[in-house]
Amino acid sequence: MDTIDENYKQAYFRERAARIKAEQLIEDKSRVLYALNEELIKKVADLEYQQQLFIQADKMATLGTLCAGVAHEINNPLAYAMSNVESLQQRMDGFCELLDLNQQYLAKRISETNFQQQLASFSEQQSFAELLQDIHQLVADSAEGLRRINQIVGNLLNFARPTTNKKQLADMTDAVKNALKLLKNQLKGCQLTTAIATLPLSYCDLATINQIMVNILINAKHSCEELIDRQAHIHVRVDSDDKQIIISVDDNGWGMSEQVLAKVFDPFFTTKPVGRGTGMGMPLVYTMVNDHQGKIEIESTVNVGTCVRCIFPVLSERP
Repeated sequence: MDTIDENYKQAYFRERAARIKAEQLIEDKSRVLYALNEELIKKVADLEYQQQLFIQADKMATLGTLCAGVAHEINNPLAYAMSNVESLQQRMDGFCELLDLNQQYLAKRISETNFQQQLASFSEQQSFAELLQDIHQLVADSAEGLRRINQIVGNLLNFARPTTNKKQLADMTDAVKNALKLLKNQLKGCQLTTAIATLPLSYCDLATINQIMVNILINAKHSCEELIDRQAHIHVRVDSDDKQIIISVDDNGWGMSEQVLAKVFDPFFTTKPVGRGTGMGMPLVYTMVNDHQGKIEIESTVNVGTCVRCIFPVLSERP
């Protein structure tokens, strides 16, 4: 009996020691796993931060290519408004003379006869009705030019603003239309056609969709440069069904070979001359489309053209 008790005690202590050792091992491994998980979270956050830096850097590079065209687009309405203001100043000088004449008459510093004579002399030079009409027209035209400048600057600021990566229920056509407005001057040399359908609202980041469209449209424009045998043509199509939104950009430019097409999403790969391309545009487009749970498809034929198609799921609930 004593032998059995002794064996039982030894077995119990062995089992207890093994259990303590196993628990200690699990605790040690849990600490290591927790530390590794914390490191992984930090690495993911760092990668997301670096990705946002790349996206913003790409925006700045794109803005650099847009500046000359945008400056020209702003200069036209600005010059028109400045010319109108000068004309308005001249007409206001006449009005000031009239007001001064009226003040002199009311203060009885000049006689009624003198007042009538000067008033008649002024009206012979220009009709009061024509003067008022000119002033109204000058103000209206200047206001329209300034509204145009405000719209251009607003589009630039919206594009340059850092993406928040916060998705909201929105209409993707707003981003497409803003991109087309922003690139209006850049695309002047191309025949631009659009077919934009009414879309269902979907959770998205409009600033990101805008950047996707700007990059794709700039590539389409570059692809159509120096065409000899045909007019450059870019067609933007936006359509949807109950489950997905499809945004496509077709051009009839130089197209890409299979070898180039295979590398189009490789970071820093570009076919553009030095100084005109960073090689990060399409890789970032791929990342931004993927971030919206979408996919991007490219079809291209040398000397025929390229079709870039972005397909997004309709997200009626916040992802």
